[in-house]
Amino acid sequence: MSLSENEFLEIFEKTGALFNGHFLLASGRHSDVYFQCAKVLQYPEYIEELCSIIADEYCDKKIDTVIAPAIGGLVVGQEVARQLHKRFIFAEREDKKLTLRRGFSISEGEKVLVCEDVVTTGGSVFEVMDIVKDNNAEVSGVGFIVDRSNGKVDFGCTQLSTVKLDVKSYLQEECPICVQGIELIKPGSRKIKTD
Repeated sequence: MSLSENEFLEIFEKTGALFNGHFLLASGRHSDVYFQCAKVLQYPEYIEELCSIIADEYCDKKIDTVIAPAIGGLVVGQEVARQLHKRFIFAEREDKKLTLRRGFSISEGEKVLVCEDVVTTGGSVFEVMDIVKDNNAEVSGVGFIVDRSNGKVDFGCTQLSTVKLDVKSYLQEECPICVQGIELIKPGSRKIKTD
């Protein structure tokens, strides 16, 4: 199963998850478009539909565990793991670094699928991949809902997004929206300094 870009955007618009304005992304970049996946993921029918695209891609691959970065990737990782009938764990920030807590562990040689909600630069996914590799386990692939980079971020393994969108994002010093004096909003979950 796959969704066209229009079908995908219709889901985001229907759930009030697509915003226009001036946004500070978790990557630190600025954009005039923001996807609040959490608003879509309130609805089990959309979670199931979007995550089934990822699960279908990886159902024939050897996977022991699904992992996601907190907080954005939690619902996606949990649902993909449910559909694949695999264990689910997550990494969370401690002293600004993603780490395994709550007794979670990854065994040597374990095959791990990394899931996320939105990818712009891939920073959180790369951090989770490092956790997997630091435990001498193997990244089996990466699955995520929105690829804001339109395929420009390469994780060096099998990767799949439910939709690729070429949404512009800018470094603060190059941001044309800042020049227009439009208020900068930080809608995501990660605490980022806005000045």
